Amino acid sequence: MTLASAKILSACTSNSDNKSTTSTTNSSTVAIKEINFGVLSTESQANQKPIWEPFAAAMSQEIGIPIKPFYVTQYAAVIEAMRFGKVQVAWLGGKPYIQAAKVADAEAFAQVVSEDGTKGYYSHLIANKDNPITAKAIAAGGDKYVIENASKLTFAFNDPSSTSGFLVPSYYIFAKNGIDPKKAFKRLIFAGNHEACALAVANKQIDVATISNEVLSRLESTNPTARQKLEVIWQSPLIPSDPIAYRRDLPANLKKKFQNFFYNYKDAKILAPMKVSSFVKAEDKNWHTIRELEIGKKIQETKNQENLSEQEKKQKIAELNQQLKEIQ
Repeated sequence: MTLASAKILSACTSNSDNKSTTSTTNSSTVAIKEINFGVLSTESQANQKPIWEPFAAAMSQEIGIPIKPFYVTQYAAVIEAMRFGKVQVAWLGGKPYIQAAKVADAEAFAQVVSEDGTKGYYSHLIANKDNPITAKAIAAGGDKYVIENASKLTFAFNDPSSTSGFLVPSYYIFAKNGIDPKKAFKRLIFAGNHEACALAVANKQIDVATISNEVLSRLESTNPTARQKLEVIWQSPLIPSDPIAYRRDLPANLKKKFQNFFYNYKDAKILAPMKVSSFVKAEDKNWHTIRELEIGKKIQETKNQENLSEQEKKQKIAELNQQLKEIQ
């Protein structure tokens, strides 16, 4: 998920005691007295505050409303908050955005541009440099080594809703090779966030874990001791960078203000710790790649399901291929 370390969301409250923001969906005069600017933390809150508070202050100045950072710890919490109108704008990972677009009326309007100018990031598998498996994994190819030796390894995903911490490695490493990670490993855990994955490997609690390249890069400043212990053994294809999305019923005047802020904000001093250079205009179809990965994963999993008849598999795969066709 990208922004290396966090995702953001905004929860709006109305000046009126009895009227909600969502009840006046397209009004350009809705009075908003405060925006709770939440941070979906893929690292500890202590690491997040120095990064996000200056950004929230800059956004507050542009939007013209006080913005308070509000930290949450789970992808699902962001989606649910958006779904029930407690969150109006969110900085999401690709996979959470796809879900939010389905159930929370989310619409992408901007996309993150990384500090190197790319609109994408990577999923990695990491191992401890002192672990005897690391050199072998690098020599064999990390994904191939993990598949062939899974029964001897402990493994950590990030979160089931994570793009780089779950969906991407699940598809490219396991689904495409007919491997069920729940059955393959000596022990499999969901660590909860990218930082937890990194620390589990650095502290030799887990052999191999998933992480995004952005969080790995940020560890050089937030936890250099841990970073020095980690070695990348696999890198994914490029993943589309994070979308910024608002609810479709956000008042038009606020939509415009958020667009103006994100499209024009380029303060390098504040963006550098996020490993971001700027934001560009975007739309929903920019994340069709994530939808394709999700469907592809389901197709591979269906092919490997032992409890389905061949006819049931054929029917389910046909339905999934139709979904794939609709977004291509």
